[in-house]
Amino acid sequence: MLIILLRELARRWKPSEMSDEGATAVEYALLVGLIAVIIISSVTLLGGNISNLFTDVASKLSGSTP
Repeated sequence: MLIILLRELARRWKPSEMSDEGATAVEYALLVGLIAVIIISSVTLLGGNISNLFTDVASKLSGSTP
């Protein structure tokens, strides 16, 4: 009886029919996380320089000196 049950389970559950949607979602989540880390680190590292650049451009456009 147990052997028949195991054979039936093996026949119905084939690894080739398994869904890959879960793995795809995990891969997308890892990509989003990596992109977020890159954006956060670049803003942190370049934030001061970009702020100074915008300040310089704004002062040159207005004709005043900082």
